[in-house]
Amino acid sequence: MSDSVLGRQRQAGILLHPTSLPEFSRLGCLGSHAYRFIDFLHACGQQLWQMLPVGPTHEDYSPYQPLSAYAGNSRFIDLVELVEHGWLTQEEVDGKPAHQALLDLAFKRFYAALSGAKETAFREFIDQEKDWLRDYALFCVIRDMQEGEHWLHWPELLRNHDDIALSRIEIERSRELDAVYFEQYMFARQWRELKQYANKKNVRLFGDMPIFVALDSAEVWAQRHYFDIDESGYPRYVAGVPPDYFSETGQRWGNPHYNWKVMQEYGFDWWLKRCQHDLKRFDLMRIDHFRGFEAYWKIPVECETAIEGFWEKAPGEELFTVLCEHFPERPFVAEDLGVITDEVTALRTRFGLPGMRVLQFAFDGHDDNPHLPENYTCLSVAYTGTHDNDTSLGWIQSLDEYSKQLVQKHIDITRKDLPWPMIRAVMESRACTAIIPLQDVLMLDSAHRMNTPGTTEGNWQWGFDWPMLNQTLCAKLLHVTRHSGRCALTHSEGQDGNADSEYVRSDPAHAANFEFMRE
Repeated sequence: MSDSVLGRQRQAGILLHPTSLPEFSRLGCLGSHAYRFIDFLHACGQQLWQMLPVGPTHEDYSPYQPLSAYAGNSRFIDLVELVEHGWLTQEEVDGKPAHQALLDLAFKRFYAALSGAKETAFREFIDQEKDWLRDYALFCVIRDMQEGEHWLHWPELLRNHDDIALSRIEIERSRELDAVYFEQYMFARQWRELKQYANKKNVRLFGDMPIFVALDSAEVWAQRHYFDIDESGYPRYVAGVPPDYFSETGQRWGNPHYNWKVMQEYGFDWWLKRCQHDLKRFDLMRIDHFRGFEAYWKIPVECETAIEGFWEKAPGEELFTVLCEHFPERPFVAEDLGVITDEVTALRTRFGLPGMRVLQFAFDGHDDNPHLPENYTCLSVAYTGTHDNDTSLGWIQSLDEYSKQLVQKHIDITRKDLPWPMIRAVMESRACTAIIPLQDVLMLDSAHRMNTPGTTEGNWQWGFDWPMLNQTLCAKLLHVTRHSGRCALTHSEGQDGNADSEYVRSDPAHAANFEFMRE
């Protein structure tokens, strides 16, 4: 079997969740700042923009516990475009009310003006996405009616997805349902336009698919038969991982497990539809917790930590046989971090999927550590760190003296430009794809960490400002990318061929690449 499309050329990209873009909380993140970030990627020779899952979140903002496996996060919607359509005024946006309040106001004006071609396009979108959108809209409206209560605590008929009760909701709450449809319509349209712009700039969007969905989600509520839950909707076991690098007690995520027997009886249709949906939104997909497709950690629901769990086999081979038949390019990356067995590696390699290598995990003193750059294979996606790691500078600063000595054998961490020696090691490795978190490009410390696994507060909130991306750093990123044979730019797009110049910041031809830095 041939390898994934990711193994065909050397390339590089940046890891940044759209919520980290400037002014996200006020304006959303599918507007001018996202386009400007794509211009930055293009100017620096990057071909990939990797991000975290983009679904609607619960109150903790974790993108890995979405309210839906299909819906887009309405907080992403660019309010400036709504001004351009006349559904908001600039004065209203500048007044800085809550993002959702402005979306509600925009919907009222959109709804009042709905007619003709606009009505047709809106209703066509609803019809095209009805397989998931109807249940998601009902879920959101009923959740609001129940003041945010978990669906397990809804009145019986609503909790049990009763057809008659739901039909009554559709009649009585049609306008509220249309408000949810409007948000998803706008998200889909803005996302489609952003992706088209990125692809024209030779930048591909690299998404992230959580293996599990949240218990309090539209899918579990509406499609209970696909999940390992009892007649009342409560899980018998929940998902997580055993004790590992990140936590001595493991991680108890709390997601329900799948009813794999039923999934297989339906030909894995649930997974096919999910992948088809996500691959319209993204060019490539990271499949989170890939090892869970070979065997998954089952934690009895009554246990407070993950320690008491146990492994149970999953039909990963059967599932990926179906997926790879439908997606012959196999635009998937297997997140194979954590407790990885020979069976997990065999599953990944059988289907020619690249795995992940993280430089921060490399320095345990063993020469055969798979995260050491000299041990990378071509079919790998290499990182300095991920969204779950500390920033690379923060990680270096936290090491004890013995650990620093282990790292120093491979990476010069005495330099003043840390963590750039780590960035170079990843870029110059044999891995076909290299991804660097933006925090590492910016040389930021632990205060700028995105997420700390096992914690629920203070995560998913980091953001940058454009002045942080000065021309010296951008030129340096371009140079390292080009020097490692990963650069997407051609000579006609501004390269001067001066690969020996570390910063080339005074070269007018090179400086022309950085128009994105202008306000």
